[in-house]
Amino acid sequence: MPLRLAMSRSAPRRPSVPTALGSLLLLSLLAAPAHAQPGPTTETWRAHPPGSYGFDSFALAAAVDRAADLAPPLTSLLVARDTTTVAEVYFNGHNPDQGANLKSASKSVLSALTGIALADSILGGVEQPIGPFFPTLLADAPRKQRITVDHLLTQQTGLESTSFGNYGAWVSSPNWVADALRRPLVDRPGGDMIYSTGTTHILGAILAEASGRSLRAFAQDRLFDPLGVRIRSWQQSPTGRYFGGNNMALTPRAMLRFGQLYLNGGRYRGRQVLPSDWVDLSWRTYVRSTYRDHQYGHLWFTHELGGERVAFAWGYGGQYVFVVPRLDLVVACTSSLRDRPRGSDDHNEQILRLLAEHVIPAAQGRPGSPGSPGWPPLPRPVFGW
Repeated sequence: MPLRLAMSRSAPRRPSVPTALGSLLLLSLLAAPAHAQPGPTTETWRAHPPGSYGFDSFALAAAVDRAADLAPPLTSLLVARDTTTVAEVYFNGHNPDQGANLKSASKSVLSALTGIALADSILGGVEQPIGPFFPTLLADAPRKQRITVDHLLTQQTGLESTSFGNYGAWVSSPNWVADALRRPLVDRPGGDMIYSTGTTHILGAILAEASGRSLRAFAQDRLFDPLGVRIRSWQQSPTGRYFGGNNMALTPRAMLRFGQLYLNGGRYRGRQVLPSDWVDLSWRTYVRSTYRDHQYGHLWFTHELGGERVAFAWGYGGQYVFVVPRLDLVVACTSSLRDRPRGSDDHNEQILRLLAEHVIPAAQGRPGSPGSPGWPPLPRPVFGW
């Protein structure tokens, strides 16, 4: 059974000898003395014995301790091997039932919904042009009519970005879809990646029109209900459209489950929620991101971290779902969008280092190796990176 413990981060730690399975080590490294008064920051710890799942318990405890150093802004860290959670920790009074704003990690959810729409024949294919969905808005724009669903998925529409310096004006407009589509073409469709939340909002509008339902209803019914997950909130535009690619709220556990769905080839509890080939297609490299030099697939980033190929959903401020296929590893973390102490400007970089330098080595069983007695060698699946 999972272990749960509420603790005061402000109290001193007391040393402990780990059990053979390592779970008591993890608890003791974080636990406070019984007489300590509750501090302003609380953590909730939940874990199966990590040593039983190929983790080095000392290294995982060090990873959790390092995560605590990143709070605030960090508000949660969850680590799982396949479907088993081996570490779950919350900071600054956050708890498992609180929804977190995924920010642009919501874009990877849009990718999943597109895969489902293709499997349901709601969409004809990724090469389907967007013109027929917007006959009035694109009536006098033949080049824009030829933008495809695939261009939306890879952020290669050629349209001027609605993000960064243009974001404020865009979300202040009365019709976000119209404003995004009226942006000038600054590159040819299929050219360089132009990161733009307006691009995924257009995709969300297409999914809603094609399915005949609101984007939220479609997402809840076809993606999240099968996962046993509830969308906590999702911002709507002035015209009532749900914000495709931004400002969806899920709990950290729901984020972890989303990553586990991709790790397991689109299956959850024996049900094929996503087409199995959609995971492979989503994680292929179609373009190199102009932002941080990551590779980009279908609304998923990919990069090599800690010597492993990692696919990740990434949202502003430090919202992440990491999937490390070779290690059967899924990691989710959330961060506060308001509590941003001085000196936390490199928070995203610190999260990537936490994964590369602490979590991945712990998942590899260091010290030791995945090939050590009691832990069979890990297979290397073939993915289209």
